Amino acid sequence: MGFGALIIGGFFMIVGWIVSSRLKSKFKQYSQTHLTKDLTGAEIARLMLADNGIHDVQVVSVEGQLTDHYNPATKTVNLSEGVYHGRNAAATAVAAHECGHAVQHATAYSMLQFRSAMVPIQNISASVLNFIFMAMIFGGFFAGNILPWTTALQIMIVCYGVFALFAIITLPVEFDASRRALAWVRTRNIVTTGEYDMAQDALKWAAMTYVVAAIGAITTLIYYVMMYLGAGRDE
Repeated sequence: MGFGALIIGGFFMIVGWIVSSRLKSKFKQYSQTHLTKDLTGAEIARLMLADNGIHDVQVVSVEGQLTDHYNPATKTVNLSEGVYHGRNAAATAVAAHECGHAVQHATAYSMLQFRSAMVPIQNISASVLNFIFMAMIFGGFFAGNILPWTTALQIMIVCYGVFALFAIITLPVEFDASRRALAWVRTRNIVTTGEYDMAQDALKWAAMTYVVAAIGAITTLIYYVMMYLGAGRDE
């Protein structure tokens, strides 16, 4: 895998942990502020869906913390138990954000469609990388030039290119969902000014996790490209 890749991976793992810890801290803080409208996250989600003319998406509760997501395949807004039952600014932000993805799906938002189309490609890339890394660990795979190192690097670059592109595409998808969510809660008068600021800050830190992931993916791709160019000069 390369010592440099381990350093890059370790660095962004630490940065990601810091951002994730900050996100959890913010959500814990804003979960303690009872929403003036006294609506649960589930009620807010259903209201936002209805306001956007979406009647074929279900709002369901799932286990875990910050496990909230929208599944376009099953048309479900999946909210963690704390968000589903929560009556606070954090629950409001998350529920509206996930409904923002449902609105993207209903309106055929191009970047969401692009990201969804890339999911199987990313899964294939991950499987290919796992195979190459296992072969490198156990050795012998490259013996006899079955797969020359430069060829392996080319394959890895393509795979990491897929990861980087997916991470980059994810950014506008997530930012747009937050934009839709915040615009709706403000227009619908779901939150007060103070609650709006809390919701906005919570979504900002949630978005930072995707920014860190994108930078990490791009940096890793550049590392392997530089390694390939160096290997080419050594031949």
